[in-house]
Amino acid sequence: MTLSQLKTHFLDSLSEVYTDSESTFIFQIFTEHILDLNNFQQRQSADLELSDENINKFQQIISELKTGKPYLQILGETEFYGMKIFVDENVLIPRPETEELLEIAIKEIKRNISRMEYIHLRSKQTDYKWTEEAKYPPSQEQELKRVKILDIGTGSGIIPLVLKKHFPEAEITSIDFSEAALKTAKKNAEFHQLDINFIHADYLSLDLNQNFDVIISNPPYIGIDEENEIADSVKKFEPTMALFSPISDALIFYRKIAEDSKKYLNENGLLFLEINQKLGKETLELYKDFSQVELIKDLSENDRFIFGIK
Repeated sequence: MTLSQLKTHFLDSLSEVYTDSESTFIFQIFTEHILDLNNFQQRQSADLELSDENINKFQQIISELKTGKPYLQILGETEFYGMKIFVDENVLIPRPETEELLEIAIKEIKRNISRMEYIHLRSKQTDYKWTEEAKYPPSQEQELKRVKILDIGTGSGIIPLVLKKHFPEAEITSIDFSEAALKTAKKNAEFHQLDINFIHADYLSLDLNQNFDVIISNPPYIGIDEENEIADSVKKFEPTMALFSPISDALIFYRKIAEDSKKYLNENGLLFLEINQKLGKETLELYKDFSQVELIKDLSENDRFIFGIK
């Protein structure tokens, strides 16, 4: 069988699941992955004879795609924020909205980092006063503690990995209830050679017992009553615990984060949350005690993020 014949077979086999354009896109991805041919090379290799082994690989992929399984789970990897990320059935496939969350976080951490550093410095030298124009003497800069970031519900580890890449000196702690998800997150951290402190714990019953400069989270926020609105390709193949609130209260994680922020988020600390678009105002109300807090829309104009300064 030639590559051209395989493509025709691939599209025909998936005609009831995908449009031709979708199948073509997926075929190109797997052809590059299996045969190491980019799109240009694929066009030049229509008459390439394929081995039985490679034909069998594509046939297995077709069988899995027919079940509705996401192609990225079959591929085992995706690209997120310019980074290769391993994914499997134990973690959510990264969404564009989480890239938007990280864009907000990176911008605001850069903007506020000197203010956060001052809080650490003040504990050592109480007569030093912060201003927007203030510059620290080298001896004082050397004493500044590294910014401490807490990521709640890490999944594949995309949030801490991107933040660590942009803020190499940050101390980042990531929590998840799923041991299987943490295994995938650690695999991603090792691949990118990034040092993250991963913790296996049930956040809802966890006492943090330490302070942080930044809290960031994309927790399970889909209400149980919204299950019928979620596509089968998501419900059947992505982890339920990462999608749905464990109880009828869809805001349970946000209530706990709000309480923890009062106790464990440092003065002038930053908060970044991805939220349920249907519960924007209700979620925002939980953080009304922050000195500054705002509800931010995503690119689709849905209420999607909360940013706060304590």
